[in-house]
Amino acid sequence: MIRVLIERHIAEDLAEHYEKAARDTLQLAMQAHGFISGEALRNAYDPNHRVVIATYRTLQDWQRWAGSSERQEMMTSINPMLETEEKITIFEH
Repeated sequence: MIRVLIERHIAEDLAEHYEKAARDTLQLAMQAHGFISGEALRNAYDPNHRVVIATYRTLQDWQRWAGSSERQEMMTSINPMLETEEKITIFEH
């Protein structure tokens, strides 16, 4: 089992649009092979700093989702809302 930490900094005044796109992406990810769970968090001191923590069965399951056309399509709508490129860190037991 692995955990994927996705860190994003959204641009000012785009929180509402980001929330919808992130929610739609998480719903798609939930259908991905090997997806176990996921949650989206907002920094208590910086509302434009967001984190998604997803749990996948294997690294290969995450890589399959990360490279999927569904995720790539969703990221084309999310990327313009970001101040910086998303940072992805993989954790394992």
